[in-house]
Amino acid sequence: MITRCEPKEFNIIHTIINDAAVAYKGIIPEDRWHEPYMTEEELQEQIADGVEFWGYRENEQLIGVMGIQDKADVTLIRHAYVQTKDRNKGIGAKLLQHLHSIATTPVLIGTWADASWAIGFYLKHGFRLLGREEINVLLRKYWTIPERQVETSIVLASSDWESITKTV
Repeated sequence: MITRCEPKEFNIIHTIINDAAVAYKGIIPEDRWHEPYMTEEELQEQIADGVEFWGYRENEQLIGVMGIQDKADVTLIRHAYVQTKDRNKGIGAKLLQHLHSIATTPVLIGTWADASWAIGFYLKHGFRLLGREEINVLLRKYWTIPERQVETSIVLASSDWESITKTV
């Protein structure tokens, strides 16, 4: 079952993110990895900035989370994580499908360039990888991330995304 997460679930959201993010250790650049991967303060900042978390529940237990964030003319999918022990059950696909269905604008997803499994997941679900020039513009426009993360990340877009390079 998929439902909007409640503020009282902050600690379990934080735990799921950091459990699942271990997959990035040794994959993303060493200078971008830290433990915990996301601090409580960073998660609080994300929520304060408008990231709304939705969760997948099994037997009334939250086991996967995915955030959605409206940014004017686009919707961002943020922080998509499923507990390590519950991966490969289709949970991420169900969360992505649900959030995409409630988005009212084109959807963009940012992830690490070396996270091939994440990129493959989004491609499998109908998103397309954008070109480097457009990625650089979008990451600076819609995300608040360090320049080093811009250099080491990519952006995927939903099928209704109109490339900004066509309008520039």
